[in-house]
Amino acid sequence: MAAPKVAVVGAGVIGLSTALCIVETCPSCSVTVLSDQFSPNTTSDVAAGMLIPHTYPGTPIHVQKQWFKETFAYLFAISNSAEASEAGIHLVSGLKATGVQMYTRKVADLWDLHSEYNVVVNCAGIGAHQLVGDEKLFPVRGQVLKVHAPWVKNFIRDGDGLTYIYPGIHRVTLGGTREKESWSLSPDPGTTKDIFDRCCSLEPSLRGAQDIKEKVGLRPSRQCVRLQREVLSQGGVKLLVVHNYGHGAGGFSVHRGTAKEAARLVGECIAALQGSSSRAKL
Repeated sequence: MAAPKVAVVGAGVIGLSTALCIVETCPSCSVTVLSDQFSPNTTSDVAAGMLIPHTYPGTPIHVQKQWFKETFAYLFAISNSAEASEAGIHLVSGLKATGVQMYTRKVADLWDLHSEYNVVVNCAGIGAHQLVGDEKLFPVRGQVLKVHAPWVKNFIRDGDGLTYIYPGIHRVTLGGTREKESWSLSPDPGTTKDIFDRCCSLEPSLRGAQDIKEKVGLRPSRQCVRLQREVLSQGGVKLLVVHNYGHGAGGFSVHRGTAKEAARLVGECIAALQGSSSRAKL
């Protein structure tokens, strides 16, 4: 068969890392990322991007440990490389270098892609609630502030981690909230004041922070990450799908591990396609 065409739906840290892993493990594939939002307008851009173990009650502990271990090793290697200063945009810049195509497109139904792609990878995050009707997926709303405070060099995390100060490459992220089942993407002024006051009580110098921006993201949460193959069938036509979503607040912490697993599942789909193609020729 011709070079397999793979579509990855979603351009957050999960979608981009999955696309990158597919290219690495299946270089003969043509990979396209489709999303209605790209950086800096994704949920991943709102997140502070801290590597902190996150638990999924419905996922075996040894699997979670493997995902985290693979992600830690991957990021640790980047931190010790010449690209360390650019790590914040590593996935996007790295993807462009591999020839992955990226198109702004809202996918309302996975079936819309069946005539164009051999395999579809669903990395839609909270969008999967509507895209595939996953009632087990729910939002945990997070509101944060992004501020200019270049003198803040160390992170501070208080108690259960609801109040935190995380310096990034360009801005410092102040948080935050965990509001289960809230779909609102509009910043709440009262919450903004509360977050700022809480963080200033930990680091008083933040009173001098400038260019304060409010950001809201919906963490795509469920009991376990949905990471599996599925064959959709409609009128005798089959569509091979790999799901990789539902990472909640732990997307950054396990993104590489889950992306590698999703890429392996894509490889299985392609092998099945190639097998059926060979049988058809016989």
